[in-house]
Amino acid sequence: MNAPSLSSSRLIRFNKPYGVLSQFTPEGRWRGLKDFIDLPGVYVAGRLDADSEGLLLLTDDGKLQARIADPRFKMEKTYWVQVEGVPTDEALAALRNGVQLNDGPTRPARARRLDPPPAVWNREPPIRERKLIPTAWLELAISEGRNRQVRRMTAAVGLPTLRLIRAAIGPYTLDGLAPGTWREQSGG
Repeated sequence: MNAPSLSSSRLIRFNKPYGVLSQFTPEGRWRGLKDFIDLPGVYVAGRLDADSEGLLLLTDDGKLQARIADPRFKMEKTYWVQVEGVPTDEALAALRNGVQLNDGPTRPARARRLDPPPAVWNREPPIRERKLIPTAWLELAISEGRNRQVRRMTAAVGLPTLRLIRAAIGPYTLDGLAPGTWREQSGG
């Protein structure tokens, strides 16, 4: 069977809610994509943990799937991260330079405070907030995709992640997508 041409490829942008796996089949307490997307022949390009929210891409084109998901292609992923604590200039500089994790140093990242915070939907269930500890939002853009990398990076600089939303993958964004909705991207 011939690979589909890029012009006939399907690319789906999906705003994955909290508690949904990056697979069609549910597992345990987590829901699957089949509760939201009923399109035969599309597959997830990359992963997003069940406790993370935001942009997930699906396609029917294996080459496109690899370009999106494989860290060798260094497609940048942008995250909005609500953290516990107040980011210092030193913490942001450490994220920008790359931090040491238990599986080695990360590549340098783009990191900045988001002030004001991004206009995002309420999460169900809401995050845990402590009255005496402030929270802040960061934008963190990385070009690799290790397991729970963003959470581990913010923890390494003393800013535990409370909420994680992927806002963009390369040129594709969450724009116009409410949680649990999807839209086919023209010109995949």
